Amino acid sequence: MKLLLSALTKLLAGLILLCALLFLPAWTFDYPNAWLFLGILFVPMILMGLVLFFKAPELLKKRLDNKEKEKTQRGVVALSGLIFPIGFVVSALDFRFAWSSVPLWLVIVSAVLFLIGYGMYAEVLRENAYLSRTVEVQEGQKVISTGLYGIVRHPMYLATLLMFLPIPLILGSLWGLVPFALYPAVIVVRIRNEEKVLTDGLDGYAEYKNRVKYRLIPLIW
Repeated sequence: MKLLLSALTKLLAGLILLCALLFLPAWTFDYPNAWLFLGILFVPMILMGLVLFFKAPELLKKRLDNKEKEKTQRGVVALSGLIFPIGFVVSALDFRFAWSSVPLWLVIVSAVLFLIGYGMYAEVLRENAYLSRTVEVQEGQKVISTGLYGIVRHPMYLATLLMFLPIPLILGSLWGLVPFALYPAVIVVRIRNEEKVLTDGLDGYAEYKNRVKYRLIPLIW
């Protein structure tokens, strides 16, 4: 019951915060792109939350914990905490004052990319029971090298890139891309620090790095 209440509280808080960041700057609820984004974000989130609650409650508990212990990761989280609200507000203001426009086909393509990223994210959750939101080495943790982890070392972060970078386009804004463009740099910093922690503390991770060459994007990095 405590886990359920925690999950519902965070879900409701996230929904309220996002609505405030989108509809207040837009100064209207007649913002179709915002409703589209809320739908493709929260409907899969609720479904995944229910699956985790009944099938893997310990993993759900880890995903709800965002208290970073690493100093570098605390900085990463703080920077992300600025990028996303600014990106949402800029996108909503763009809608309100019509600074730019995004064609419908690009909105649809961006929404599809977002959902593909969501599907990849769900697959990573299925593969890796140690996937917490904080960078740490857990008791009994083992190196996961199957599935997507056999292609890149950090498929979860690749999934978030597919999800987060199209968000301004889903919201109908080109100017919103400016703050969101900082997100890949944040991910690079997070990955470099995370790999140091895992290499130092997780048996077999150094060997895994030798087998799987690419961190985030195959043939690139």
